[in-house]
Amino acid sequence: MHHSQRITLLAALTAATALAVPSLFAHATAGTDPWVRAWGENAQGQLGNGSVLAQQTPAAVTGITRDDVRELSGGGGGAAAAANPFAVALLKDGTVKSWGSNTTGQLGNGTTTAQSFPATVAGLSGVSEISAGLNHVLAVKGGRVLAWGSNASKQLGTGQDTTNPYRTPIPVQSLDQVKDVGAGCDFSVALQQDGTVWTWGAFANGRLGTGSTANRETPQKVADLENVEAISVGCDHVLALTADNTIKAWGKNTEGQVGNDSVVDAPKPVDVAYLDAVARIFATSASSFAVLDDGSVAGWGKNTDRQLGDGTNANRTTPVVLDHLRGVQDIAGGADFTLAALDDGSVIGWGANAVAQLGDGSTTAPTPPNATTVALPPGSGITHVTTTKSGKSGFAY
Repeated sequence: MHHSQRITLLAALTAATALAVPSLFAHATAGTDPWVRAWGENAQGQLGNGSVLAQQTPAAVTGITRDDVRELSGGGGGAAAAANPFAVALLKDGTVKSWGSNTTGQLGNGTTTAQSFPATVAGLSGVSEISAGLNHVLAVKGGRVLAWGSNASKQLGTGQDTTNPYRTPIPVQSLDQVKDVGAGCDFSVALQQDGTVWTWGAFANGRLGTGSTANRETPQKVADLENVEAISVGCDHVLALTADNTIKAWGKNTEGQVGNDSVVDAPKPVDVAYLDAVARIFATSASSFAVLDDGSVAGWGKNTDRQLGDGTNANRTTPVVLDHLRGVQDIAGGADFTLAALDDGSVIGWGANAVAQLGDGSTTAPTPPNATTVALPPGSGITHVTTTKSGKSGFAY
C-alpha cells in the first residue's frame, strides 16, 4: 500500500470512529459528551443517527451539538412510513436542519425522499422559532411565518393549492409581528407580539378555536382572546398562557385535555379549571401539563397509558397536582408517554415503554404506577426535551 493510500485509509477510519463514538458510548458518557440525543422508534430515520434501527438508550444525533441548538421539534407519528415521523432543529445561527420521513415534503429540502441524518434546509436563514406538526413545519423569520410540508387541510396558510405538498418553505398569508408558532395535527397556530392568537388549517374537534366548521386556508384571529404570553400545541388541542397567569384551552377534549371538567370538544377558548399562578404550559400529544409559580406540576387529559404520572390510568378532565415532580424545566410527550428535563440536568420519563420510548434501556413500563425512569442522569447538560408529535421517539438537548 502506498503512503498516500495509508493516510487516506487512516483518515477515513478516524472520521468513521468520530461519528461512531457518540452513538455507541453516548449513554456511558452522558455527563461529558456535547451531542443532541434521541431514542425510541426509528424506522424512518427520525433519530438522526444515520440508521433506521430503534434505540433503547439515548444515542447522538449526527453532527448536532446542544450548544448549537436553539430549538428542536419532533413531528409525525408512529413507526409506519405513513405516520411521517421526522424532526427539525433550529440552530442558534438561524439556519434549520431536518431529518426523518419526508413523504409530504416536511423536511423542506425540495424532495420527498427520507434521510436518516440531519441536513440543512437550503436557502433558509434568519429563523427565530420553529415547530413541527404531524406532517408540516412552521418557522418564524423576521416576524413573518414560513411553512412547508402537507397542505391537505390548508395547514400551510398559503391560500394556494391544497392537493400537493410544498417541498420548500412558502410564506403564510397576512401575518406579521409573530413571536411564536405551534404546529399541530393538520392545523397551525401563531402568537403575535400584541398577545393575539391566529389559527388556520383543519377545523375538526374545534382545534382552530374560532368556532369554525370548515378548514381555514388563511390565518384567522381567535376572538375574545387577548394578552396571551405563550402557546403550546398538542395534536388536536391548544393551551394559551395569559398575562394573568391563567390558561385558556380549546380543541379536542375527548380525554379531558382542555381541562374544563368535561369531555366535550371546545371550539372556542375555555378556562382550564382550578389553576392560577401558572408559570409555564406544555401540551403533549393528547395531555396537558403546567408548571406553577411554586415549582409544582399539574397534569390533565389522556392517561390511559399512565402518561400523566398520577399513579392511575384514568383520564383527568381537570388538573391534578403531581407531588413527586419537582425541578421540571421542560415537558414533552408523544402517543403514550411523557418526558421531562429537570434542573439537575437529568431526563426522566413515565407512561408506556414498549418500544423503549422512555430511553432507559428497557421496554418495561415503570413500576410502581407513578414511578419514573431515567433516560439521562443528573449532570448531563440537558435542558430541553421533545418527542415526535404523536409517535414514540424522544429527543433531549
